[in-house]
Order: sequence, then C-alpha cells, then structure tokens
Amino acid sequence: MHSRIGLFLSPVHETGQDPNLAIRRNLDLVEYVDDLNFDEAWFGEHHTLGWGLVGAPETLIAAASQRTRQIKLAHGVVPLSGHHPFHVASRAVHLDHLTRGRYILGVGPGVPFDAKMFGLEQPVQRRRLEEALPTVLELVNGEERITQQTDWFDLRDAKLQLPRFSPQGIEVAVATSGTSQSSPRLIGQYGLSMTSFALPFALLTPGAPAHINLAHQWKYAEESAAEHGQTLDRDKWRIALPVHVAETREEAYADVREGYDRWLFEYFGKAAGREVLSPDVPRERALEARVEAGGALVGSVDDVVAGIERLQEITGGFGTLLVYVADWTSWEKTNRSMELLARYVSPRLTGSATRPQEAVDFAIASRKG
Repeated sequence: MHSRIGLFLSPVHETGQDPNLAIRRNLDLVEYVDDLNFDEAWFGEHHTLGWGLVGAPETLIAAASQRTRQIKLAHGVVPLSGHHPFHVASRAVHLDHLTRGRYILGVGPGVPFDAKMFGLEQPVQRRRLEEALPTVLELVNGEERITQQTDWFDLRDAKLQLPRFSPQGIEVAVATSGTSQSSPRLIGQYGLSMTSFALPFALLTPGAPAHINLAHQWKYAEESAAEHGQTLDRDKWRIALPVHVAETREEAYADVREGYDRWLFEYFGKAAGREVLSPDVPRERALEARVEAGGALVGSVDDVVAGIERLQEITGGFGTLLVYVADWTSWEKTNRSMELLARYVSPRLTGSATRPQEAVDFAIASRKG
C-alpha cells in the first residue's frame, strides 16, 4: 500500500542551534516516516546561506538506507553543474546497492547562491546540465563506453565497473522550479521523471522570471517528449510544497506562524537577499497569502485533503506529494503532522480506508434486511 506522500528535505534549519543535532534530526525524521509508510524522502544539497547545512546528501542517503526498510531515498538534487558526471553516476550506483533498489537520482542545474561561490553563471549551469545529463544516464543505466570532452570534464572509454542493483534501471528525475522551460523540456527529451516546486519561495526579486504554473510545466515536458519519441508517466511526477496538519485549522496556523515568519524573512529575505512580500500583503498575513496562492497547505485534515484534491485538479493529476520540511515548528508538532498525514490524509486520497467502511456499511445493511 502506497501513501502517495513523501518528504522533501532541503534540509533547512534555523541558525543558532547545534548543527550536529540538526543533521541527525533529518535521519530520525526519515526513520519515523518510514514506519508511517511514507513512500519517499528526498535530500537536497546546499553550500551557502547557513540554513541549508547538508553539502553531501549522499552520506545521509547512505545512513538512512541502514535505518529504514521500505521508503525510497532520493537525491533532491545533484547539481550536475558542480560535479563530474562519472562521480555522480558512481555514487548513484553505490546508493542503488546500499538501498537495495530504493534509490532515485534527482538532478538539476544547481542553486544560484552556490554557483556564485564556484564562479558559475546561470547560463553555464544550464549548459553543463544539458551536457552532463545524457552522459550520466548512459553511465548509470546504459552499457556503452563513453568518450567525451568538454571544457569542464573529459572521459575516455568510460564505464562503471560496478553493475547497478536494479535490473530495470535507476529512476532519474529532473527538478524544476517553474522559472524556465528548459528543465521540463529536458525531462520530455529523455523521458525522465519530474519533480516540481508548487511555488517558488520568492517571486518578487527584481528581474526574476515569471513563474510557469504546474500544468504548463507538464505541458512543456509532454510536448518535448512527443518531439523525441518519449512517453511520460504522471505517476512519476512529484510536487513539493510545505504542509502542516493539526487537529484544527486554528491550531495548525498557530503551530507554524512564527517559524514561517523567520524562514521567510530571515532566510529568504536577509540571507538570500530576496524580496519576499508583496506591497499589498501585510506581514501578519504572509502565511495566509502563501496558502491562498497555492504555495503551502496548512490546516486540519479536511483542509489538507481539499488542498491536495485542488492541486490534483489544476495539474491534471500527479503521483506523489512531497512535504517540504521547513522547520517551522517544534519536532514534536512536526511529527504529529506527519502522523496525521499518514493516518488520515493519505487514506482519503488513496482509498485505502474504503474496505473497512464497506464492511461496516454491509453489516448494517444486512441487519436491516
């Protein structure tokens, strides 16, 4: 039975706390949701801005593989612009073995703040993604030796020595934030999986490109797939956004309001230097404005179920909801939110609670007969 729910761990943690405990918290959370039957956990890679402490997500995936049983573990994502493609492929196959086939390789161009530290401009990031992606795909899931020379890597008759664990191949996904058509078109070109952010975390930065909504992201991917003779599977489309559930809507908002404010204004505002609030939105309504715009789900079980159903409707259908974990509240309240998602939200979406209710209804109807 699949929950159709996963985690997306950038992961971000407020400064001022023990970094070692923050890192270990991510592993504890993945172990916890594995027991709750979550389907997936994605780990991001960040090197700047202080809040995103994990620069080597493959180490957390390796550690989590030994602490979990059924949950899939994914890179979310490897910035191909900053890694030699051979090493990306080699790590992927090793993780495929450590997880015994539960690994997903997510890739992307990389975030601009890290790229600046490495001296990479955004056009170079995207060019490198396009150059490295087919090479990684062949090294991971192909059989041919590769000879390729670019201005940033050189391969001569390259082939991994270790066979992959998964005979059907390792699933490969490309992340898109809706700021460019290039990632959806790459997804279609190679017939890959898509991981989308429901709403960029800051849309107001001067000069930022207009946001491509989720339905159009899928449309561009499908158009590209048709051009290249590929097919796409909506079941392998993941959509990531922050989610917090509590017993009531009022409690849910109270749980996360202060943490959301710090995340938005301290992390994205001060650290990242972005404009984070429209002039017509007062600061005390920043959280509500994000929820109303479709960039977060906060509320009761009924509220979150309705929000996911709306998301399914406006996108035309997707496979897995990834809960972006932003540390907006205490670990205890976050754990409770995950429990409510697993026990009450997921069954409403998947229909897994239907049969027990059918048995009740049948018993009642039989007595009346």
